[in-house]
Amino acid sequence: MRVSLPVSFAWSRCFCLLNLFAFVFLSGTASAQMIRDEEIERILKRVSTPIFEAANLDPGSVRIYLLANEQLNAFVAGGQNLFIHTGLLMRSETLDQVAGVIAHETGHIAGGHLSRLGGASRNAATEALVGALLGAAAAVAGAPQLGTAIMAGGATVAERNLLAFSRSQEQAADQAAISYLQTAGRSPEGLLQFFRILETRNLRISVDGAEFLRTHPLTRNRIIFLENQSERSSLHGKPESELDRIEHQRMVAKLDGFLDDKAQVMQRWQGETVAGRYARAIAHYRASEIDIALDLLGELLAEIPEDPWFLELEGQILFETGRTGDAIGPYRQANAIVDDSALLKLGLARALIESDEEPDEAIELLREATVIEPRNPTFWRFLGVALGRNGEEGEASLAFAEHAVLSGNREDADLYLSRARKHVSQGDPGWVHLLDLERAASEI
Repeated sequence: MRVSLPVSFAWSRCFCLLNLFAFVFLSGTASAQMIRDEEIERILKRVSTPIFEAANLDPGSVRIYLLANEQLNAFVAGGQNLFIHTGLLMRSETLDQVAGVIAHETGHIAGGHLSRLGGASRNAATEALVGALLGAAAAVAGAPQLGTAIMAGGATVAERNLLAFSRSQEQAADQAAISYLQTAGRSPEGLLQFFRILETRNLRISVDGAEFLRTHPLTRNRIIFLENQSERSSLHGKPESELDRIEHQRMVAKLDGFLDDKAQVMQRWQGETVAGRYARAIAHYRASEIDIALDLLGELLAEIPEDPWFLELEGQILFETGRTGDAIGPYRQANAIVDDSALLKLGLARALIESDEEPDEAIELLREATVIEPRNPTFWRFLGVALGRNGEEGEASLAFAEHAVLSGNREDADLYLSRARKHVSQGDPGWVHLLDLERAASEI
């Protein structure tokens, strides 16, 4: 999406891309905006994987979604789906604190607490909320051509009582979290520190809405329990690793740069640290001060030339300011360093498509993206565009049909499947795909 005005986050109720590939938003309500960002997702995956494994959960089956919301909140819903507010990440002081929250929410998943939330009406409301959020997640990283994508009416993250757990369930989740953190090699001090942050906000809950406290009742007994467990832990006092420190700083800097007011970013991130310049580069980009943003990125890349996320941001800035040919280089470098990112592949593919260069390479990149994230309709849509431009009408129709099926659009699915049948015959490589899509379309 070519943003022609400084990004002010006055998104209204529209689908809007700030950064199509690195940092993507779906604005559904004032309280629910979905984000995709490869760098942050990988940080959270590194932190969460040993926790999920400690809980005997398949890390590949637990999905983490980011919501652009200033509230300090995280919750689980709809099975093994964990939603984290950016406000929580931005207010956290260490990755141990983030790990503590993830471990606590994992305790709810592993403890089966979701299945005991309440009656049918509450469960139905939960499904409506999760359906809206997951529908947004399926579309996010999407194309501006989608136009408006609004999440379902009243199903917002601000359903304060919908996902509230009982005090006994909260205590059980705390106990489980201690075990998971210990097994994962992290001190429970992180969770204790986060609860203390919440405790300082407790008296102002009606004013600033620390949402976590509404859905996760906080009692003094829980604080005392965590204090005792922290002191008894063999990991008590374990220093923060250098990797944790760097990744946490960069994650917060990136979120601040994209989400906070420019003046606040400039005040908060002074100095010549890597994280500080990263935050300021993003803030300048948001303010359409492109030359300043690129200069700061140039400094960072001179120091760390193989940083894929700096390269990705450079490619994104160049692409979104109309320099699509120039964007190919940084995107290609980023993909050479990180070769398993669907979002990075999409970034390079779009730059190639818009520059009318290397259609076969763009098609291959998008095919690889659909393998990595097969249920993301956006990758299928761009694959259809690339195939169509390359004259491969049958395969393009199948890709557009896949996009329609994943988006729940029966009318478009039937249209593209009808077109595909004119080009795909029994015995062709796409025949089985065609039959599978027809079955899936009939169930929409």
